[in-house]
Amino acid sequence: QVQLVESGGRLVQAGGSLRLSCGTSGRTFSAYAMGWFRQAPGKEREFVAAINWSGSTTYYADSVKGRFTISKDNAKKLLYLQMNSLKPEDTAVYYCAARLSLSEVLGVLQKDYDHWGQGTQVTVSS
Repeated sequence: QVQLVESGGRLVQAGGSLRLSCGTSGRTFSAYAMGWFRQAPGKEREFVAAINWSGSTTYYADSVKGRFTISKDNAKKLLYLQMNSLKPEDTAVYYCAARLSLSEVLGVLQKDYDHWGQGTQVTVSS
């Protein structure tokens, strides 16, 4: 069973930056495609960003494109989400997700992923 643990969430002012991390105890981290999702209060969980197993291919939701960067360090078994120019509407619990896949096709739906972390809270004040 792959366990994912997110960290890095906190309160930040609008316009600021944060870097979220997602670590795992899995032995085959390099073979996992991964993604970030978020869930704001009273809203459904939504896709944020995805990355393929090698880190060579990424995809972003329109709402974060140009502001967020997803990356993957297979040697350290860490997934990152660099978030810049944060807005109050970015406030949410952020979840990392993983699936065993060597495909170049990225998952943007929750059902595309088999493993989930517990989430980390990001709050952006105006």
